[in-house]
Amino acid sequence: MIEKLCIKTDSKIVLLVIDGVGGVPLNGLTELDKAHTPNLDALAQKSITGLTDPIAPGITPGSGPAHISLFGYDPVKYEIGRGVLEALGVGIELTSRDIAVRGNFASIDKNRVIIDRRAGRISTEKNKELCQMLQQKIKMIEDVEIHITPGKEYRFVLVLRGDGLDDNVNETDPQKTGEMPIPCRGEPVCSPKPEAEKTARIINEFVRRAEKFFSPPADGVLLRGFAKKPDIPSMNERFKLSSCAIATYPMYKGLSRLVGMDVVETGTTIKDEIETLKNNYKKYDFFYFHIKKPDSMGEDGNFEGKVKMIEEVDSIIPEIERLNPDVFVVTGDHSTPAVLKAHSWHPNPFLLYSKYILTDEVKKFTERECAKGYLGRFNAINAIPLMLAYSLKLKKFGA
Repeated sequence: MIEKLCIKTDSKIVLLVIDGVGGVPLNGLTELDKAHTPNLDALAQKSITGLTDPIAPGITPGSGPAHISLFGYDPVKYEIGRGVLEALGVGIELTSRDIAVRGNFASIDKNRVIIDRRAGRISTEKNKELCQMLQQKIKMIEDVEIHITPGKEYRFVLVLRGDGLDDNVNETDPQKTGEMPIPCRGEPVCSPKPEAEKTARIINEFVRRAEKFFSPPADGVLLRGFAKKPDIPSMNERFKLSSCAIATYPMYKGLSRLVGMDVVETGTTIKDEIETLKNNYKKYDFFYFHIKKPDSMGEDGNFEGKVKMIEEVDSIIPEIERLNPDVFVVTGDHSTPAVLKAHSWHPNPFLLYSKYILTDEVKKFTERECAKGYLGRFNAINAIPLMLAYSLKLKKFGA
């Protein structure tokens, strides 16, 4: 329905996604409670606020569905494999014969028990060395081409290219330490298709060969997000938005490309991203601005590190405001409480600034304060209609 209401205008929207920003209390305070955020708090006081659920109450989302929802797509209808997002993020052009897989280099002991799923967060340079070595050693398995591309830190992308492949296989990553990698099998286990069995066989052989060449801290590989590229309409087609993405991590670039955003090159720091926003501000009307590090700190259980990253984000808020966007939204894709060291089901704080809003009584950008906001608690898929409405990009519905 919303597609029929969208109109093209010159008004500009900035969506700032602080990855994993939401938390739960440690000694009574969340990371947002403890952080000194005068700029976010001042923005909240002149905005309308609420809480969002990425999928539905109680559901812990991955980064893919959480972002797809924020971009205005039903995350259940458009279930997108992590491998596709990683592949698109590093610039791989996928074909219909490809299975894309997201990989982690990991630390695994002599009994094949996982010690660290991220191999101590090895450097991106070390990652490149490992991928180059593996690509030289493993080019084909059976009649399937093997393509290995480095990502950031411990992440890489594996692409299987060939005929007779299927992505209905289980992941080899148990997503916890103290367990062994899971052998890959076709699914459903009771009656997998021959194509899925072939894919699983190729994967198990890849893992077996790869681990022969490793040394600590990268002793093994963990694979998840097996997927083929889906067919999904662009944001321009759906919402008449000329959109761009400013992000440093491959997966978020991949998400953006998948929905038709232009991914503009940027440096690795938050300051670099701000300069990229300024340099491209005249060219687009929708800007997705992603900041990753709060999520990484949360996953590492680094409460104080996440607090400091939130404070760094706070320092750039005035620079975005000086661009005078018609709509400025600040939120998270999902919560990553340092207490849990993982994504969680907790809702995300959300604020929307526009000159057309009726402000609420919220004084600070925190989980508990935003819970008092006029927007209440709503599904993140409704964020895009709100942004479009407050930037006057929606026509009236009905006569």
